Amino acid sequence: MEEVKFHMPLLGDEFPEIKANTTHGPMNIPGDLKGQWFVLFSHPADFTPVCTTEFVAFQKRYDQFEKLGCKLVGMSVDQVFSHIKWIEWIKDELGVEIQFPVVAANDAIANKLGMLHPGKGTNTVRAVFIVDPNSKVRLVMYYPQEVGRNMDEIVRSVKALQISDKQGAVPAGWPNNELIKDRIIVPPPNNEKDAKKRKEQYECFDWWFCHKPLE
Repeated sequence: MEEVKFHMPLLGDEFPEIKANTTHGPMNIPGDLKGQWFVLFSHPADFTPVCTTEFVAFQKRYDQFEKLGCKLVGMSVDQVFSHIKWIEWIKDELGVEIQFPVVAANDAIANKLGMLHPGKGTNTVRAVFIVDPNSKVRLVMYYPQEVGRNMDEIVRSVKALQISDKQGAVPAGWPNNELIKDRIIVPPPNNEKDAKKRKEQYECFDWWFCHKPLE
């Protein structure tokens, strides 16, 4: 029996190429999304309670992701017709219109992303991939089937990654950190001369822990 190989993309890897049908038509990911941020998230199955709450929660924050220049893409191993019917149900019964595409993955795609849940058949885990405009994987979250995701944390993560690329590292719980609120951490100096100047240039707890206002 041929061994099935699972590969989970590592941080900094290029997002694996996926060609698949979606509720918005055929897509080539990440090619069709090159030059912009996107969040690809998988769910175990259509027409399941936790997944339904997640889709509604993602859609409720759709405008927040759009303001960040970040596209949303859903995915499971269900077929496109199942996705379409489920999305129709969410609109008809819950009054929420899903605006993002949903990929109909197969086992090969799921294995490529390390999304199949061992011991749970062909269902996919609740994976989240945040990918930057260069198609690089910047953040990965994996949840078990039993635990729904916190979409506010995913929005926060996209914001934090974008800010850290331009301004510096963000602290725990940003923008509500217990020590420095929404301020940005200044990269530590790499020589003694800069270390001596650091406390004169910024607000610091010490030369290795300085911070500045969010721009």
